[in-house]
Amino acid sequence: MTSIELAAPRRMRRWSFNTTGSVGFAIVLFWAVVAILAPVLIRYPVGQIVDTDYFGSGSSTLWMGSDYLGRDVFSRIVMGARYTVGISLVAVVFACGSGVVLGIVAAVAGGRLDSVLSRFLDAMNSIPSKLFGLMMVAAVGSSIPWLITTLAVIYMPGAFRFARSLAVNVNAMDFVTVARIRGEGVLYLVLREILPNITGPVLADTGLRFVFIVLLLSGLSFLGLGVQPPNADWGALVHENLQGLVFGAPAVVYPCLAIASLTVSVNLLIDNLPRKIRDRSA
Repeated sequence: MTSIELAAPRRMRRWSFNTTGSVGFAIVLFWAVVAILAPVLIRYPVGQIVDTDYFGSGSSTLWMGSDYLGRDVFSRIVMGARYTVGISLVAVVFACGSGVVLGIVAAVAGGRLDSVLSRFLDAMNSIPSKLFGLMMVAAVGSSIPWLITTLAVIYMPGAFRFARSLAVNVNAMDFVTVARIRGEGVLYLVLREILPNITGPVLADTGLRFVFIVLLLSGLSFLGLGVQPPNADWGALVHENLQGLVFGAPAVVYPCLAIASLTVSVNLLIDNLPRKIRDRSA
């Protein structure tokens, strides 16, 4: 068998979405734009009381009604998108970025380094995420940097295990063996041989972990341990307006719909990725 037959084929990836994937992508893009342009889109300052009636219904001036203090729900949801999407995105980048790097390094290096990293991160992964989040936030506080750090630490071990399992399989393939025989270094193997062949599954896993982080952040905020007043993410908005649930108040319904729309749309996008990434040999 020649080296040409063993070499990994160079591939071009073409992205194509079906209807559900396109809808998911559009909603995700919508919330991303809202999070970026939030200060421009809000109608009133998030802490300003603009209505004398609490849990007011929607009107021409208050599109989504008022909350338990008479503040504009629309403005608070728009600004809440910046915290929910922003914190979750930064946390998942740190979690999956560090997890993938460590997973590939462990798979390529093997030996004691692989054993130590795997045992330590498996032990961390065995701790329930909500319990670990509650302990961390209670110990160090709920500032935004610590929230990001906590969420990243919680989901990094899972990203490590996933990336390592993929990298171990690729590392055992013939074209990687040929690259080693040619004298290629570890950096070349990681960047040119292993990473390109696990990018698709890693992206899908990253999207899934983003959903988990959104839900965990919303859960912490619902318990009062997330983003602190006067700022609020969507979970905090549900918590502070929970007493309006018996009235069917928009102030508690709309944040729930926002969380659902973001998480469901990300899942639709993820479900579309593995089927629609098409490889073509050059």
